Amino acid sequence: MDVRTRVSIRPSSNDLWFFSYLPLSISDGIATPLIPLLALVHFRAQPIVVILIIAASGISQVPFTILWGNLSDRISHRKFFLVGSFLATGVALILIALANDIFSYFWLNVLEGLAAAASAPIGTMLLLETRHKRWWPQDIGLFELISGIGTTAGLGLGFVWLFAFGPGSASSILIRALTSLLIVAGILALLSSILAWVWIEEPLHRIERRTVAELLNLQRGVVERFRGVRRRVTSILELTRAPAEPLPGREWLFLVSLAIMSVGFFLFYGPFPVYLVQVAQLKDSQVFIVYLASSAASTVLFFPSGKAVEWHSPKLVFLGSLVGRFALIPLFLPVVFTVAFGTGSVALVGWLALLNALMGVTWAFMSTASTLFLVRLAGRASRGRALGLYNAIAGFGGLIGTIAGALLYSAFGVYLTYVAAAIVVLIGAALLAPIPYHMFAVSSTAHRRRFGTTRAVSPRVLPRRGALRPAKENRRR
Repeated sequence: MDVRTRVSIRPSSNDLWFFSYLPLSISDGIATPLIPLLALVHFRAQPIVVILIIAASGISQVPFTILWGNLSDRISHRKFFLVGSFLATGVALILIALANDIFSYFWLNVLEGLAAAASAPIGTMLLLETRHKRWWPQDIGLFELISGIGTTAGLGLGFVWLFAFGPGSASSILIRALTSLLIVAGILALLSSILAWVWIEEPLHRIERRTVAELLNLQRGVVERFRGVRRRVTSILELTRAPAEPLPGREWLFLVSLAIMSVGFFLFYGPFPVYLVQVAQLKDSQVFIVYLASSAASTVLFFPSGKAVEWHSPKLVFLGSLVGRFALIPLFLPVVFTVAFGTGSVALVGWLALLNALMGVTWAFMSTASTLFLVRLAGRASRGRALGLYNAIAGFGGLIGTIAGALLYSAFGVYLTYVAAAIVVLIGAALLAPIPYHMFAVSSTAHRRRFGTTRAVSPRVLPRRGALRPAKENRRR
């Protein structure tokens, strides 16, 4: 078959299985703000406990994402892993809704994280093994579009569900509404497992995960969090392996900057649901509105952000987004809205939704620009290692930021926590500033063979392929 011929999506079960992720994404959108809300309302948990519950799932996913990926490489049935992941996620969410104490609630969240960890590497590899390489970027984009639409729909469903009970509902009625909504999220995840079982076909050939390092993972998640990291991570590597060639200093500086800014992001987003309930005094349905604004903005701007990065410097887009975040974070402080808006008011909901939507806009541009920036820095030989470190460092930085945010928020309150978050983001941007975006490492052997020097070269001035070959060689080829 001619690989240039695009196969229609509808008749092929190998394409239809993409949409088995849609109910799971809707479930994800429901559960994102619901997990901390239920802990606050049902168990009256302290802020540090709520934030640690948010981080617990992410902590469990860091090692198990690699473990599930490795097991799927060794066992020739990726379908079973993916169906099992969806099934276990749905069961875990239902059990979380039925938990009777905060201890069980915490460990069931850890269990849900273990189950969800399998969907990222295995889903990615299944996509790569059932589609031709020519269509990988478009298919990854379709995956992320489905995920974004599902997450946004889930947040919208949560708002409508809770809004129907009204702000004056008794506490017992509200708790039943929250638990029943989480059970719905679990049922949707179970529906995804059924669709995956029906639609997924085992691939005819296998791909080693280390051989797909060139595939860019331009979107690292529509909602910034570590509960249920369902990212299509294409570069989950055994990070203990020695790289083919060491990463140059500027790549390491980029990764250090990434770690610092990830800590800053989650110093802000770790305590965020607690801040919305305790400081801004928003109702449960209003919390969903604030989350919905960010998710919708990220989903709508994902593809335009890719075009913007292509037209402009990835470094310029990345730095601009970081500066925008630095400016936005202080606007969430109570000293800003207590003067103009009353706590819990409709005007305050609109203000916080607008700010969080702008945070979503910056995330859409950052998630695209950051990966392309790193790929332009790293040469082909070290690109896989760099992308693997990119995902690992972002994950660990976020976990550290979440835990640090819990401690700071509990000890010093929202003011110091959010000021510290803005400063840390600015420090990360400052470290990023001196890195020249247009430079990238080229394998020294290949570079000497083509150019006779080890000097770094800008991709904007590289000659087209074959331009430096002798005329006779070009004619022969």
